[in-house]
Amino acid sequence: MIWKKLTIETSVEAEELLAEFLEELGYPGAEITDNMPLTEEEMKQMYVDVPLIPEGDAEQAFVSVYLDDSVTGEEIEGIKAELGKELERLSEFMSVGSGEITLTETSDDSTWQDKWKEYYKPFRLGEDIIVEPVWEEYPDKKPDDTVVKISSVMAFGTGTHETTKLCIRMLRKYLNKGQSVFDVGCGSGILAILAALLGAGEVHGLDIDPQAVISSRENAEANGLSEDRIVFTAGNLLSGNVIGASTQEEKERYEKASLGSGIAAVNPVQMVDLSLGDADPIPRKEYDIVVANILADVIIPLSSIAPDYLKKGGIFITSGISADRVEDVTEAMYKAGLKVLETELMGEWAAVVSGK
Repeated sequence: MIWKKLTIETSVEAEELLAEFLEELGYPGAEITDNMPLTEEEMKQMYVDVPLIPEGDAEQAFVSVYLDDSVTGEEIEGIKAELGKELERLSEFMSVGSGEITLTETSDDSTWQDKWKEYYKPFRLGEDIIVEPVWEEYPDKKPDDTVVKISSVMAFGTGTHETTKLCIRMLRKYLNKGQSVFDVGCGSGILAILAALLGAGEVHGLDIDPQAVISSRENAEANGLSEDRIVFTAGNLLSGNVIGASTQEEKERYEKASLGSGIAAVNPVQMVDLSLGDADPIPRKEYDIVVANILADVIIPLSSIAPDYLKKGGIFITSGISADRVEDVTEAMYKAGLKVLETELMGEWAAVVSGK
């Protein structure tokens, strides 16, 4: 699909207000681009591996929204007119920059995917696991290698980050053939697919982002995995417990669990909306292994409900935890009645494994 991109050149001071104004007009999910340096905490939340050095005018910002073909030219002119009025109002008490409004057409998703293919190469992950895009083979495969094929990364998760590597290492250690696996926050489906290829029985991947579900399904198909082996669905365990709170008391308990700043900072617009009926169609059940490669701020509240999805003797594998949050995560697991089995560090990231 070709999208129209409406962009306002403004100031850092006004960027958030303009994004909120666009949401009030009915166009949520504004993209904000500026040259403000990320804080250390923001870099941790975004899985940034190297410091980002800002370039350009530190006060300049761009606020953009993407409009599909259903938005008419007349409606676009109306949006521009309303923005002009709001810029004039804001300019009375703050800098709004140039206030220039531009309209461009963006490339469709397939063009983005083609560009991404130029940079994503096959790689070996451990002694006998290869992550391989469908358009390029790994040159030195061994007969006993497990190959995870990737056709789409429209969501987070390519297998290259330390957090994913830690989860894979723990899966290899704790997964027995035929066991069931629940991947919470599946991203592009790497961990769930690998679990199936390593011999897991039933595998369920869940993500709050519908695009992640689409991407995961495409990747599962690329690996020859049908829905009787692996299922991906959209839902949010920490918002109403979509998998199936059976009583009002359970619903209220789960509503108290906050998503935290981690996931909310990734893409709040695409998070499933329970009020619109988005819900996981699979009833709540217990699994042999639950894996969550997310963030500490999400894993901590998730720990309070993880036991509900674990069989007796089940394993809870978590990663995406910065080294300085390990104690917080282990404390949350102990409070939930889980026994911490081990912690492993890789760079500045950690995996924490617990059992029921």
